[in-house]
Amino acid sequence: MRPAEERRGGADEDRAVRDRAPGLPARAGAFVLRTLRNEARNILVGPVRRLRRRGPAGLLLAGVAVGGVIFFHALAQRPAGADVVRAVGGVQGDLPLWLALLRTPVSLYVPALDLPVWAGITQLFLAFALAENSLGRSRTLAVAYATTLAGTLTARVMIMAGPDRWGFGLPPEAGQVLDTGPSAAVVGLFTYISVVRRAPVVFTLTGGSMVWESMAKPNLAGREHLVAVAAAIVLGLLHGRRPAWLPDPRRLLRRPAEIPSSRADARVNMDI
Repeated sequence: MRPAEERRGGADEDRAVRDRAPGLPARAGAFVLRTLRNEARNILVGPVRRLRRRGPAGLLLAGVAVGGVIFFHALAQRPAGADVVRAVGGVQGDLPLWLALLRTPVSLYVPALDLPVWAGITQLFLAFALAENSLGRSRTLAVAYATTLAGTLTARVMIMAGPDRWGFGLPPEAGQVLDTGPSAAVVGLFTYISVVRRAPVVFTLTGGSMVWESMAKPNLAGREHLVAVAAAIVLGLLHGRRPAWLPDPRRLLRRPAEIPSSRADARVNMDI
């Protein structure tokens, strides 16, 4: 074969390989599908297996959360019941701090007045069910309460700062807005799981939706959701890490090891 024919044949082969190679949209789609598959494996496989092993007991926190929201929503439909709900779980920025802290755990189950209850129940159930079977009950409750409390306390700081502090403060009227609902806990749980399990898509959907909400509807709830996301990020980055000066609580619960009889006799003789 002549050199010119060889070069022509090689060019034809390279062109055929380029034609068979996937284009940019195909590669982008494959990357997205691969990322979603990895996230689904990291987030869902372990909890689903644990739920199969535990059975209905693995949905205890999710059932309690949904049942509590439904109960308080039904109770608030009557005037007398609305007063009871406000007295038990109503949190506002102008309340004394001790009273706000006392009502905050109950406020997790009191639905917000300006949000559809039944639309948020599905998110609430998924968040607590996924967190319970991924993190455990104690950590789930701790993250849910910590993120909600962070938003509530930050709102009080914003009100104390006033509306003229670098766009951070809030007017005094914000202290009379009823601050209830499990939305901050739901956002915090999803964000915490996405940070711990390294799920950028879930993190983007969670944090991005909160940023969009705060921009589209700048109110007290939007700011608290952003604070909940920030608190969940910090807690997620600290997951599994313990300061050197903090003792291990599991070591404190262990029983002291028994001294062998030979060592015990030698120690008694030394004392004598």
